[in-house]
Amino acid sequence: MKIIDGDLIQLALAGSFDVIVHGCNCFCEMDGGIAKLIKAQFPEAFASDRATAYGAKEKLGTFSVAEITRNKCNFRVINAYTQFHWRGTGVLVDYDAINTVFACIKKQYTNRRIAYPKIGAGLARGDWDKIAAIINRQLQGEDHTLVNYMPQ
Repeated sequence: MKIIDGDLIQLALAGSFDVIVHGCNCFCEMDGGIAKLIKAQFPEAFASDRATAYGAKEKLGTFSVAEITRNKCNFRVINAYTQFHWRGTGVLVDYDAINTVFACIKKQYTNRRIAYPKIGAGLARGDWDKIAAIINRQLQGEDHTLVNYMPQ
């Protein structure tokens, strides 16, 4: 895992990545964290999320995809279903879902430049060390980057 500081969205728009991944809940809500910023910047990603079944627990460990084209830049936004809901106390991220979704991402997006924020470690209150270990294991051999948010 490479680690850089920056703005994931701006880096994607600059052509730095082929795929960006962010965590979503299963209720088609993108109203917090980086999901809210992605929703505002890339309505295609929100439309892809809204096209999935509302509140379906079966979405955990899956993802929806939006193809983004801005100027001469093309990349995909992956809405990774890594938590069932966003309400309540305690850890909301589903570690098994993270494991499954990143295994699927590796199969579908091998040899691509993949980037993500600290999925599941912010509003979903997951343990980043545990999440990072899962991502590293599932994306072993791939070009993947954690982008620590640092506004430009």
